[in-house]
Amino acid sequence: MVSRTLTLAAATSAVALASASTPASAKVIEVGRTDAAPACPAAPCLAVSRTTGYQIKVGDERSAFTVPEDGKIVAWSINLGRPSAEQIAFFDKNLGGPASARLTVLRQGKTLYSRTVTQSPVQQLKPYFGQTVQFPLGRSLNVKKGYVIALTVPTWAPALTPLLTDHSSWRASREKGKCNDTGTQTAQQSLDTVKQYRCLYKARLTYSATLVTRPAPTPADPPSDGT
Repeated sequence: MVSRTLTLAAATSAVALASASTPASAKVIEVGRTDAAPACPAAPCLAVSRTTGYQIKVGDERSAFTVPEDGKIVAWSINLGRPSAEQIAFFDKNLGGPASARLTVLRQGKTLYSRTVTQSPVQQLKPYFGQTVQFPLGRSLNVKKGYVIALTVPTWAPALTPLLTDHSSWRASREKGKCNDTGTQTAQQSLDTVKQYRCLYKARLTYSATLVTRPAPTPADPPSDGT
């Protein structure tokens, strides 16, 4: 079982190392939100399926999943529902296999196009159903301010809330006119690829990423006037 406490300790150690020469200049920031309850095992049991998605709004907040400063992603988290054995068997059979997901970093362009910048390894999710799990990264992901944190689901993941009316919404890497086709594979699985995110859904994806910001250099001493 992956321990959120141990991972947070590792992230804190990373901050300490990164800021050894400039104490307290680096920060640990959680980008994204996992504080909503996934739909499963309720009926219908809703799951993210075979796509890459990013949260546009949480309520009226628009910046929760946007990287606020340059730095490194050292871990990512996902809040998972607990589907029944029957629900798991249905999804496994119809959506390409056991539940899995990875974190994806996107650089957004014009007209809803986004390019993949970097990704975490794919994680198998079944052992962690029913909990919020944090996955530490063996290789941290470099990110820049303004990049967007997305969730890539090659198969399926019980990390989706029911329909919401609080203005929350997320976008998926699906083509216009195919927003109801949740079985076709549209996940961005390769780096430096571009897709258009035309499909908007009024719900929340329950994931986040742990960012360690870059430490600021020590300001230069002012020039001496010789006095």
